[in-house]
Formats: sequence, structure tokens, C-alpha cells
Amino acid sequence: MGPGIGIGLIFGSAIESMARQPESAGMVRTTMFLGIAFTEALALIGFVVFILLKYA
Repeated sequence: MGPGIGIGLIFGSAIESMARQPESAGMVRTTMFLGIAFTEALALIGFVVFILLKYA
């Protein structure tokens, strides 16, 4: 649930930023995708650590 909230905040901020400055949309989009990737990666790492701790 946490990563979904984080991704929603990232996406919302990116859309707001692109609406304010359309000429910077390319850079904002790249940064948005990096933020989403890091958020998902942290969620997956947390899940893997949980599984390892539970079954190890």
C-alpha cells in the first residue's frame, strides 16, 4: 500500500510540474520514471527481505 501512495504522489507532482512548465516536460518525465522505479525497487527489496526473514 505504501508504494502505491508514493507512486501516486510522484505522478501527481510530475503532472502538476508539467502543467506549470510544459517546456520541461521531458526532464520531468524522466525524473518521474526514475522516482517510480526507485519506489518500486524499495518495495520489492522490502518484500524479499520479509520473505527471507520469515522462512530463513
